[in-house]
Amino acid sequence: MGRKIRKINIVIDEDVYQELENLVPSGKRSQVVNAALRRELELLRRQKAVQRLLDQEALGKKIATREIVDALAADRGSH
Repeated sequence: MGRKIRKINIVIDEDVYQELENLVPSGKRSQVVNAALRRELELLRRQKAVQRLLDQEALGKKIATREIVDALAADRGSH
């Protein structure tokens, strides 16, 4: 079975649109936007994980270095 895709309507700034139109052929734009979104979502996911660690530390909970390393390895392996 093929991957699922979904068409959405989004609003982007005019300057971003112009660069996308000028730099990326029309048949590749969805691919470029998907790749950029994946990178941004990965960054947000990691920032959220770091914040959870900081929140736990603020509550006085200790997290072993091994647990952190294992969690990072699992995150990297998941995508």
